[in-house]
Amino acid sequence: MLAKLIREFLEYCEIERGHSQLTIRNYDHYLSRFLEFAEKAGVDTPEKIDLELVRQWRLELNRLEKMARQTQNYHLIALRSFLKYLAKRDIQTLPAEKIELAETAERQVTFLDENEIERLLNAPDLAKPTGSRDKAILETFFSTGMRVSELANLQRGDVNLESGEFAVKGKGGKVRVVFLSEVAKQWLERYLKSRQDDNPKVFPITVRQIQRVVDAHARKAGIVKDVHPHTLRHSMATDLLQGGADLRSVQSLLGHASVTTTQIYTHVTNPQLKEVHKAFHARRRKV
Repeated sequence: MLAKLIREFLEYCEIERGHSQLTIRNYDHYLSRFLEFAEKAGVDTPEKIDLELVRQWRLELNRLEKMARQTQNYHLIALRSFLKYLAKRDIQTLPAEKIELAETAERQVTFLDENEIERLLNAPDLAKPTGSRDKAILETFFSTGMRVSELANLQRGDVNLESGEFAVKGKGGKVRVVFLSEVAKQWLERYLKSRQDDNPKVFPITVRQIQRVVDAHARKAGIVKDVHPHTLRHSMATDLLQGGADLRSVQSLLGHASVTTTQIYTHVTNPQLKEVHKAFHARRRKV
């Protein structure tokens, strides 16, 4: 019975929730592991899932060689989502909120400073056939904060170069508006005009190829950090916050479902807090 319900849950995630195929595959992987463990423990129906089973499952995950704490949490998040689905269908089982996630180290993000950004954006050799394409990719990433999958799927008809703003479908099918800077608009337009093909994609290359473009130019620019397309998304977010943007606006621009996710970027404002306090707090008081 559990196997059937898990299959129905995955179908629900695809049809009703609009989750990406990657998310569904991950849920399938995590829940298949749980199902195998539960069946070995003699649990084959939802009402038999209890805290003791979950405790044993957490021990099993923790003892798996080299499984990171965050990866263990991914398994638990998938199980909680499944239990919430069962509750939604009025199927008796363990309440999802009873499952607590393991504590993990605070997430650290890699971002580029202003000098590194300039070096990276100016790294493409415009004399090469791929130069204007690579320049357009980097400028679009930094201007919009798009995910690599979003950029790879971007269609020519989606982009409004006149207004410099267009809609992007992100995780879970959620749509948000992104914006092109004047520089990004210029390079994207130049690149598209140079194209002789009728491929509907803005950048008709794969996600992996885009990742290689970013990595190659980061190396060429002499950046020692591990740079990925997501690094440019982080850099765009930190640049906005350092420039004075509020957290909610950055949340909307990045397409985060929760502002909690966006809060990982607030570390960049911390070095500025002392100066803000010194400049604005109790200036009239004398020693």
